[in-house]
Amino acid sequence: MNDDVRNILLGVIATALSGGLGWFARTYLWRRALRRKQAFFGLPTGSDCLFVVNRQMGGTDSSLHRNDAFALLEISSLIKDCGATVQIVTQDGARQGFGERAEFCVGGPASNARTTAHLASMLPGVRTDVGLASGHPDRGAIRVGGEAYRWVKGEVEHVLLARLTTEQGTRPVFLLSGQTAISNQAAARYLARHHERLSRKYGNGSFCLMLKVINSDAYGPDVTELLADVTGPARTPEPEAV
Repeated sequence: MNDDVRNILLGVIATALSGGLGWFARTYLWRRALRRKQAFFGLPTGSDCLFVVNRQMGGTDSSLHRNDAFALLEISSLIKDCGATVQIVTQDGARQGFGERAEFCVGGPASNARTTAHLASMLPGVRTDVGLASGHPDRGAIRVGGEAYRWVKGEVEHVLLARLTTEQGTRPVFLLSGQTAISNQAAARYLARHHERLSRKYGNGSFCLMLKVINSDAYGPDVTELLADVTGPARTPEPEAV
């Protein structure tokens, strides 16, 4: 074997080794990212999760606003990536507890009775002004930690995005409780885009964030900013009035 043939063979071997190591590294990193994603969402491969849809405000009990349908599509892609399946139920048809399987609950307490139950049991420090007359400046305002997050139609909308767990090892509830359907979709999009950062910051624990949707008439659900981490005050019951 002359030097030229030997150099060619060594080059082929080096290329094969480099390609194999690169493939192994990419596969390892992809699998590690997938495991973290599955752990964060509580969706191991082959598992089942619950998606609780709200009813459209002013519509029939079975109607769904198109932006809430888009929120479902945003979250469905996350579920598919994890290798899980989803069961879709209406807000008045979810007659079960939480923790046995992951849950995504969409819509504020005015349109989703399941949200009302989750807020009362796991986020007692949150109040939503749902009983006020149309046109009242506080109608739909979300109150937590002494702050009132008010809704200005088409200009400013708010949504609570929470990951809630009760015990170690139980599956999480993701709560997307917005003032409008488009704010619900904005929360779903925010979760899809930032779940890796949220996982790094909070691990697999509970959190509750207040998001602000800016000028939805012009930008839809795309311009969303994080206003505050309200986990502490949201989980602290309000003092009873004297």
